[in-house]
Amino acid sequence: MNKILLEIYSKENCQLCDEIKEVIKKVNHKINFEIKEIDITKDEVLFEKYKYDIPVVHINGVIAFKHRITENELIKKLNTRKL
Repeated sequence: MNKILLEIYSKENCQLCDEIKEVIKKVNHKINFEIKEIDITKDEVLFEKYKYDIPVVHINGVIAFKHRITENELIKKLNTRKL
């Protein structure tokens, strides 16, 4: 099975970002995947692309969620990404 990469596009002082990170951490204890946090304020292109949409979550390079997720939604998406 290939490793799942979950990328979180976010920034500091973002309540929705903090909430989604907590959900991701809880699910990561149940399903093993790699987490990469990307601060959009450090990249002008990413900032312009996501400034009104954060947090944005990609799973293996594909946008999976914006703004909010539940543990069950994330588990379902991760299970569909497994090979």
